[in-house]
Amino acid sequence: MNKPLKVRFLEPGNRPYRPSPWNLFVYDRYIRTPGTGLITLATIARDAGADARVYSESISRIVWEDVLDADLVCIGVFTFNAPRGYALADYVRKHSRALVVLGGLHASLSAQEAADHADFVLLGEGDESIRDLLAALSAGERPGFPGLAWRDESGAFRTTGPRRPPCDISTIPDRSLVYRYREMAGHNTLWPQVHASRGCPHNCDYCAVVRHFGHRVRTRPPENVVEEIRQAIAFHDRPGRLLRVLWLTDDNFFADRDWAMSVLRAILRSGIRCAFTVQARFEVGFDDEMLDLLAQAGFTELAMGVEFLDDESFALYHKQSTRDQIVASIRNIQRHGLQVRGLFILGADNHEPGVGDRLADFAIENDLCGVLIQAMYFVPGTPVYEANRGRLLRDGDWGRCTGRAVHYPRRMSPEQLQREVLRASARIYSLPRLLHALRRRRGMYRLLFAGECLWQWSVRADLKRELPWLRALSASPRAESQ
Repeated sequence: MNKPLKVRFLEPGNRPYRPSPWNLFVYDRYIRTPGTGLITLATIARDAGADARVYSESISRIVWEDVLDADLVCIGVFTFNAPRGYALADYVRKHSRALVVLGGLHASLSAQEAADHADFVLLGEGDESIRDLLAALSAGERPGFPGLAWRDESGAFRTTGPRRPPCDISTIPDRSLVYRYREMAGHNTLWPQVHASRGCPHNCDYCAVVRHFGHRVRTRPPENVVEEIRQAIAFHDRPGRLLRVLWLTDDNFFADRDWAMSVLRAILRSGIRCAFTVQARFEVGFDDEMLDLLAQAGFTELAMGVEFLDDESFALYHKQSTRDQIVASIRNIQRHGLQVRGLFILGADNHEPGVGDRLADFAIENDLCGVLIQAMYFVPGTPVYEANRGRLLRDGDWGRCTGRAVHYPRRMSPEQLQREVLRASARIYSLPRLLHALRRRRGMYRLLFAGECLWQWSVRADLKRELPWLRALSASPRAESQ
């Protein structure tokens, strides 16, 4: 009997793992929940007969003695951790005979860049490609299926073209395949995550989702989704766990309304008791039937992609919404007993100094339970990236794509943009507002807001340290020519 192929999957961090004394209390900067995508591919590989394991730098250090004698090493990268992913790939290629494959959203959309660091790049979703890759390696053949890219011996970029997105996306990821994840799963900063659908019918210029997953929304059977929810909760549940929250990570869970309703009804039938959170566009705020069902199923919060605060910005980036619609949606969601978390972008072409205060005013006046604030980001392959490549501080400096200033805005300097992010965060997550939240907020939202305050204070310290460097850039001749 042939020995099974040894396959190791690596999820890079965006900085080295360092335990922190704050781990008991706060959303730690170094411990985050592993993504489900790579675990799904490892599960598919395991089910195909491979010896599969995942190392996530959000959980542990990589055990190189185990990785370097693998037959195949697959590394998944997003934009923010691409530099670390490339460094891992280069290290494996130097010290191992393993075939090194890069995949994930960033590698797919930047295949020529990624191909410099790997034997192959998997384009698009890998559910079917990983099976074809294992079959080729088992047969001793060179992979040649659709959805591959590489550099040939002369250095020329080659590709077999795009691969059609998979229709069957029902694999339930086996979280136990992640090294040391089970030991860490009771940590209060690690939340169960379930991804139930892929694709988005919209065309916002800054969003990479539709470029990677396509416009057609593909869904999993409702009972399949519920079974993964049950398994994810059981995996993370530990005695003494303070927060029992599950995040449905779909980029647009409500795009297929009938399916979304069927998933919520299946959750109700299951008897699962959990606090759920899910991402949403503003339109769901006008669907009273959906909101009632969300509340009945145990959803406590909707993370709304507000992005901007003015109609000019919405039009600039083809975001089909208005400020009045956003406000009306938030208030109707709240009337149904659900919290709203706002996701915001600063640094649009029409933004000027003071936009941070306007964001803070909006969040406070509309009683948002929390916010995520990012400076405008530029994922390769998106229209906003292609239109602004000449205005990036350092094109290819992907490790900075974590919410900080990465470009020369039209009406602000990079330093001013970073200060606007700092200003908004400082006002929303101030000590007086923390004390108010501890007195007035109910249940887990007291603990959540306290944790977010500590995390935001830490993030602001990082952003402040960059201000002198950004100030110097703002004074450069290049900045004056933008």
